Amino acid sequence: MIAYLDSSAILRIVLGQTNALKEWRSIKQGVASALVGVECLRTLDRLRLAEGLEDAEIAVRREAVFRLMEAVEVVELTRPVLARASHPLPTALGTLDAIHLATALLWKDRSGAELIMVTHDNALATAARASGLRVVGS
Repeated sequence: MIAYLDSSAILRIVLGQTNALKEWRSIKQGVASALVGVECLRTLDRLRLAEGLEDAEIAVRREAVFRLMEAVEVVELTRPVLARASHPLPTALGTLDAIHLATALLWKDRSGAELIMVTHDNALATAARASGLRVVGS
C-alpha cells in the first residue's frame, strides 16, 4: 500500500498508543507533507511540558519521528500545494488539514499511483473520502 501519512497516524506509532493503525505493516511506501515533522515535534514538546516527560523518553520519541520522516517521501510546502489548499474543498476543513489533503491529492495526480490516506482525524478522513481517496485509520 502507498500511504499518505498525517501526523495523527505517525504520533500514535511514535507514542506507542494501543489504538495505532493496525494496517501499519502493510504500508510499502509512505508519503507525508513536510508539515508532519513540525506537527509531531511540536506535539512532543507540548507533552514534555504538560506531562513532564523525562528527557530520555522525549529523545527516543523525537528520534523515532526523525527516522520515520527519513523513511517516507517528504513533500515540501510549495506554492502549488498552498494554492490547492486554498481552493474550495468538498467538506469543511481547517488550514493544516487542507494542506495535508492538497499535498496528498497533488502527489496522487503527479504520480498516477493509487494513494491511501492514513489518518485518525475525522475531518481530514471525511474530506479525503469526499475527494475520492480511500481512507484507513478513521
